Amino acid sequence: MPGSVSADIQDKRARFNQLQESLATRQSTTHFTHAGVSVIAFMLISGAAGKLFYDSLRTPLLAWGATAIALGLLVYGFRSYRQGRKVLVDELQRYEALLALRRELHLDNPAALLPR
Repeated sequence: MPGSVSADIQDKRARFNQLQESLATRQSTTHFTHAGVSVIAFMLISGAAGKLFYDSLRTPLLAWGATAIALGLLVYGFRSYRQGRKVLVDELQRYEALLALRRELHLDNPAALLPR
């Protein structure tokens, strides 16, 4: 029986290390950054396109191109945001599992880490 307890602790420790490595780089922040930058670029380009539509007597071709680019950026930003939310849910679940393993392994208790 003592061997199985040690093997169980080693399995938990291996799972803890795996979770820690997977959470070291957060993909959700990358998706949220892409969403934010694309929405800002959308606002700038759509403002320029609006100005082109407002100032010209007949509709310029450049304004339609800028509108298409702006809408493409808005769609990309929305998709990046949704993907970031989905990845964030997974990351939060893995983080909760990491905290549970931390409690089971008594890593927050300094007395448990001392040699016996």
